[in-house]
Amino acid sequence: MNSNPPQHSAASAFVPYLQAVGRGQRSGRSLSQTEACDAMTMLLENRITPEQRGAFLMLLRVREETAEEIAGFTQACRATLPYALTKNVGQKNSETIIDLDVGAYAGKRRQLPWFLLAIACLVQEGVKVGMHGTQEPESQRLYIQSVLSQLSASTQVHNEYLKPAENQWQAASIESIKSKIKHQGFVYADLSLLHPQLDELIQLREFFGLRSCANTLARLLNPFNASYSLQGVHHKHLDDKHVEVARLLHERHILCFRGEGGEPEVDPSKETILKICRQGNVEHISLIPEQRWELKPKALDVKFLSSVWQGASMHSYGENTVISTLAALLILLENKNQEHAFLEANKLWKARNSSRFLGVNTQSLRRL
Repeated sequence: MNSNPPQHSAASAFVPYLQAVGRGQRSGRSLSQTEACDAMTMLLENRITPEQRGAFLMLLRVREETAEEIAGFTQACRATLPYALTKNVGQKNSETIIDLDVGAYAGKRRQLPWFLLAIACLVQEGVKVGMHGTQEPESQRLYIQSVLSQLSASTQVHNEYLKPAENQWQAASIESIKSKIKHQGFVYADLSLLHPQLDELIQLREFFGLRSCANTLARLLNPFNASYSLQGVHHKHLDDKHVEVARLLHERHILCFRGEGGEPEVDPSKETILKICRQGNVEHISLIPEQRWELKPKALDVKFLSSVWQGASMHSYGENTVISTLAALLILLENKNQEHAFLEANKLWKARNSSRFLGVNTQSLRRL
């Protein structure tokens, strides 16, 4: 006797979606936004078999998802968030505790994550920032979670209430997100906390040897329902797809660009095209290179970030990266023109309070 008839029925209902994306160029087709939302909902709720899940993700990987499909998948991911930080999520009258949403999923391999210092400048100006990310299996990249953990370890001398090895900035629970935002103005939340099902899809790279659309969906998730969202990508034309998805979903203010290493960081040594979508209106802004190409350092030493922040060390590429990234953020947040954005970014960088970093006393960073 079959003890799981609902599972079998759901799995059968998923077959048409597999057929649509898997039949090839002549007989296959793309899913509509509504179909994509339904298919991803079934996948996230484990109403299909593991074989169907793997086949669906890899067929899409080979063919590449359309903007309509990504929009539908994103809707499903947001609808299956296991909590609600805001009321009426996704609607115009929703309440939010975070101003700027930042997805950091690529990890750094060539350069340090200088964009973190740009974010720190904004936090000092009162912008509430929520950052989310994850770490992929067997990756040799430097992920933001690791960076924050190393920096947090150095601040525990001044934060006796912290438990051993607790990350000052990382949320350990949904409840702690609000607390950290209230007291620090910044919080990092791992995707495994925010949306464990989506994080599980990203971790499947260990078995596939390939990334799936889950990496794109995580960047688009905006789990805090912030009014502004910053997204960095690596591959060509993926930034165009992000802003098209934003248009389809009627997002408020989104900035996406091809950042250094795939993170939301402007590389000052090459032209960067900012792709901005404001409530359905898309604009492109070209940032001119500020300096020559920078050689890859021998090692990515996190303590150098704190040294530059505190003014103990100088680094032309790093500081130009911070200022350029900060200017891009000011264009997004305050709709400044490029000239005024760079002037304000320089001002904020020079006027930073080097004794505090992301809302935390940094005196002990000198111990690193």
